[in-house]
Amino acid sequence: MYEVELKVRAAHDPLRERLASLDADRLGTVEQVDTYYDAPDRDFAATDEALRLRRETPVGEDPRTILTYKGPLVDDESKTREEAETRVADVSATRSILAGLGYEPAATVRKERERYAISGCTVTLDRVEGLGEFVEVERDSEAGIDSEGGVARAREQVRAVMADLALNPAEQIRTSYLGLLLDAGEPGE
Repeated sequence: MYEVELKVRAAHDPLRERLASLDADRLGTVEQVDTYYDAPDRDFAATDEALRLRRETPVGEDPRTILTYKGPLVDDESKTREEAETRVADVSATRSILAGLGYEPAATVRKERERYAISGCTVTLDRVEGLGEFVEVERDSEAGIDSEGGVARAREQVRAVMADLALNPAEQIRTSYLGLLLDAGEPGE
């Protein structure tokens, strides 16, 4: 699966008003603590990959943990990348497996996310500890990069939603929150 995403800095209050005026469906709010891992056999920063263990707590629900691999960016127009993830039943065992294979925790990103659905896309208002407010508009694509109706079509749908929200896709930030924190000298934990 490919995740097609555009991310910009944006104040949340005006976006909430705009989302309400567009009848977007509010999906809820979650707190996320993302622990990123370094690989023993390659430099993920150099290969533009990521391995993440996410602890996600939806408001009013029990926490869940998700293990995610993110491949390198596949185009210059968005933050599109191949992504594979699975829910983790035993967090302690998963950490032990990763440690046993030589994967070490590198940094932690903490954020609060408020999600909406509109026009087949997910709009996420992110408040990232140490960085501030952002908005991400994303859509998943099962189709490949070069297939008709695949990533290119998903990217156009994401851009259309951004335009509906009066956001400029040309202002997108392709750097991950982890990269932004590291660039700002905030290494996480």
